[in-house]
Amino acid sequence: MSAILSADDLNDFISPGVACIKPVETLPQKETSQSDNPYEVTKEDKVQPENLPPAQISLTDCLACSGCVTSAEAVLISLQSHTEVLNTLDAHPELLPTLNAHGSSDIQDDGRIFVASVSPQVRASLAATYGISETEATRMIHQFLSGPHGLRAGGKHGSGFTWVVDSNIIREAVLVLTTDEVSDTLAPTGPSTTNGSSNNLPKKPILSSACPGWICYAEKTHPFILPHLSRLKSPQALSGTLLKSVLSKTLGVPASRIWHLAVMPCFDKKLEASREELTDASWNSSEPASPVRDVDCVITTRELLSLASSRGISLPSLPFASSVPFPQFPDKALDSFLFPKRTSSVQSMETGTSGGYLHHVLLAFQSRNPGSQIITQRGRNADVMEYVLMSPQQQPILKAARYYGFRNIQNLVRKLKPARMSRLPGARPSAAQAGGTRRQPLSRNAATSSGSEYAYVEVMACPGGCTNGGGQIRIEDAREINTAAQKVLGETQEGTTSKPSPHEQRSWLARVDEAYFSAGSDSEDDTESSLQPPSMSEKELQIHQALQHWSDLMSIPLSTLAYTTYREVESDVGKPQTADDTARVVELAGKTGGGW
Repeated sequence: MSAILSADDLNDFISPGVACIKPVETLPQKETSQSDNPYEVTKEDKVQPENLPPAQISLTDCLACSGCVTSAEAVLISLQSHTEVLNTLDAHPELLPTLNAHGSSDIQDDGRIFVASVSPQVRASLAATYGISETEATRMIHQFLSGPHGLRAGGKHGSGFTWVVDSNIIREAVLVLTTDEVSDTLAPTGPSTTNGSSNNLPKKPILSSACPGWICYAEKTHPFILPHLSRLKSPQALSGTLLKSVLSKTLGVPASRIWHLAVMPCFDKKLEASREELTDASWNSSEPASPVRDVDCVITTRELLSLASSRGISLPSLPFASSVPFPQFPDKALDSFLFPKRTSSVQSMETGTSGGYLHHVLLAFQSRNPGSQIITQRGRNADVMEYVLMSPQQQPILKAARYYGFRNIQNLVRKLKPARMSRLPGARPSAAQAGGTRRQPLSRNAATSSGSEYAYVEVMACPGGCTNGGGQIRIEDAREINTAAQKVLGETQEGTTSKPSPHEQRSWLARVDEAYFSAGSDSEDDTESSLQPPSMSEKELQIHQALQHWSDLMSIPLSTLAYTTYREVESDVGKPQTADDTARVVELAGKTGGGW
């Protein structure tokens, strides 16, 4: 387990529903008494204390059991840390992506191509910590991961990351595909897209699936939710699929020789990377004997600081005033897609802090209905927002909502719970049991709260969204990192160790949100900032073309590359254990890529 991760770090914790069976299984047996006298009485001061070793719970144990339900189940993860990143960089020399005359790459037996994807919430957290702009935070990360003064300056082989991809680019593709999925689901005459996703469309209301903590909760406790989950991969998962599939195809390198690191704000992303559905077995037609994960390792923002500290690197001292030139991606069309000269991703308060899935769906449907208006209604708290797209005639076109935090998610789940008929003769399900299906009148200034009437719901486990993820830099960390952060936070005494008040924590989160929303608006290039951003239809056309090019390059349907599946996880707690359990756990570890 990472030293910086503990249960105290969780900002929204749900106690285990049932006891975890793993510690019970690993308890050592008590030693038998040395005395043969069955009537001997032992005094308390003569009882030998039992020195029980701490229970060791691995990720494989966690995935094989549904006994625990938490908002950050990654507490049980012992790998996928900054130590694994260092060990991998030191164990394998960097494999430069050079093609020979035959169109394949000359590779060493132990060489690796290192690639990374970085979340915008991570950059926002670093920007707030060091008092720099979001653009400077981006360059800081690039210099650390790929620059000559970063990771390449140390280690056994001087290995670094050849490409560092902004996951915002992949997120925009997911947003476009999300709109297609919602449109196909709501279409009265059937789906209109041709990407093959119509074979398994989710049920209304469609629930976002980018949050792995929410997915674990649904799979383990409420399987009736699974038909409603969006079938799209998250930006992290889609980044891994795109990078590994294209590099493997164009360079002739096995997917096992491509090592993908994801830097995310959330510990639950480690669990997502370990899903057996997110390996090359889902898109590689050759059916590899040992599936390889699309994302090999996930570290959080705070673990990124630990990674720099382990190499003795001070992030503020890096020359992040200049950008790091990455080599051209093997495919020119995808190179312009992954590394655009100008970013078109601009966040705002309306999009939220978790990627803007719901906001993009609303804007897309609003553009198709000229004169329509988006009506916003706050729910029971700031993490529940309801939206209605109203026609010029004041008729509802689309109803949607945003639910952040597990306490609010539980209310949503109760609304969607199917009706259960009473066993009494002639009994009928109540409105509450029927999932709130009773229709209520909709006024201009209020949205309906019936979960079954939503077309789309953006669901995130963390209150406040992804900028408040469990792996983000906390205000206590910022105080210790540098004195500049203390001045930004308005502190006059250096080295204060007092626990931050709720007001200070809210102020800190507001600073991170401010840095997140500034992405794309702090460009230092006057020419770039003066360019007219593309319209929504133009952007969607460009993304569809890039995704279709990827599909044609791989000769694989986009439905196979960009979509995934979910499964109900049955609990093993309370069930008799058999000798086959060990073999089953070993098999599960093999499916997740080995090493767990």
